[in-house]
Amino acid sequence: MIFSRFRPIAFSLASFYTAWSTLPIAILLWLAQAGLFGLPAVGQAETQTEPIPSPNISPSQQLLEDARQRLIESPEGLPEAEEFGQPAVPSNDEFNQYRLGPGDSIFVNVLRFADLSFQGTLDLEGNVIVPLAGALSLEGLTVEQARQQIRTALDRFVIDPQVDVVLIAQRSVQVTILGEVVRPGLYPLQSPQLATALVSAGGTTGLADLRMVRIRRSFTNGETVEQEFDLFTPLRDAVAVPNIQLTDGDIIVVPTLTEADRQDYDRALIARSTLAQQQINIRVVNYAGTRGGVIGNLALPNGSSFVDALTTISPSLDSADLRNIALIRFDVEQGRAVSQEVNGRDALRGDFSQNPMLENNDVIIIGRNLVARITYALNTFTQPFRDVLGFLLFFDSLVNSADNLFRPSGSSSDE
Repeated sequence: MIFSRFRPIAFSLASFYTAWSTLPIAILLWLAQAGLFGLPAVGQAETQTEPIPSPNISPSQQLLEDARQRLIESPEGLPEAEEFGQPAVPSNDEFNQYRLGPGDSIFVNVLRFADLSFQGTLDLEGNVIVPLAGALSLEGLTVEQARQQIRTALDRFVIDPQVDVVLIAQRSVQVTILGEVVRPGLYPLQSPQLATALVSAGGTTGLADLRMVRIRRSFTNGETVEQEFDLFTPLRDAVAVPNIQLTDGDIIVVPTLTEADRQDYDRALIARSTLAQQQINIRVVNYAGTRGGVIGNLALPNGSSFVDALTTISPSLDSADLRNIALIRFDVEQGRAVSQEVNGRDALRGDFSQNPMLENNDVIIIGRNLVARITYALNTFTQPFRDVLGFLLFFDSLVNSADNLFRPSGSSSDE
């Protein structure tokens, strides 16, 4: 009876004990399922934990580090260093595109909005005033890029503007021309094309290699690009010479034709073209009369031959030995005079081997015994010529200070 009285109390104590003993276990299982402990759940695959970001690394640096880590773990890995090359060199078409600058005048036509059409000139800073949009910088842009720039500016005020841009007046540009041209230097050009620039510098010399004409150009972003252009092949193949547009500050370099390349290069063709020097000067030392040595300048079209000079000189057939005429030329690479004996009679009869093409500043010597005397003087002249001017002054000094050199054997200076 006593047991019956205390039975509810016993059951209450047993229930309290059971709940108290199972409650911590339930809490631990709940925490494990919630992932609040580092240990993996039972029956769950163990995964790699994410690295805890350092408190000293900014969020942007952490993003870069995470991206780098993903690249390392990817099958391809990080790209090799050689994949990051130099910036792509623009093609000839891209290089040839005209770029606007201060002084250029443009006409802008906005379809359906006549009030927005205008004509303007880029100011010293390369800006132009656009209706509604205000000052807009167009310096360094092509005409197409300028059209897109103006269209984007007007798109804020009108719906889908249709814009056309026309270059109506080009600015005068200044370019530097170096290398194998008659007069190297700085030239202002109203018509900025490569061919015009070469002609403005007096044309190319006989030593110019037109297969590798280089143009060095600097852009507004500080980048400098050099491009080569072949002007020889179009002339050889009888096709149009490329019309290369120049921009302000361009540097044009005409390289020298090397000795190894002269066989495959038609110098006579280039000499007759409009890109080369149009006129050449020939020095003539002619002892064909009683006046002694006479030096005269003979102006001939570029590409003229020895026969052209001989017929222009018209030496006396009685006193001149046409079978032994000297053609003396200054060799720039060797820095000395090179002499060639030419048979004038055979040249007049049509012997091409005796009819060489003449070059600027060639010296022709006509007269009995005169060739041997001047050849002897050149051989005994031990100092090399510094340039072609020294070569020409050498012949002037012979006439001015050595009269006996130009007199026939047996004659005296008293005659």
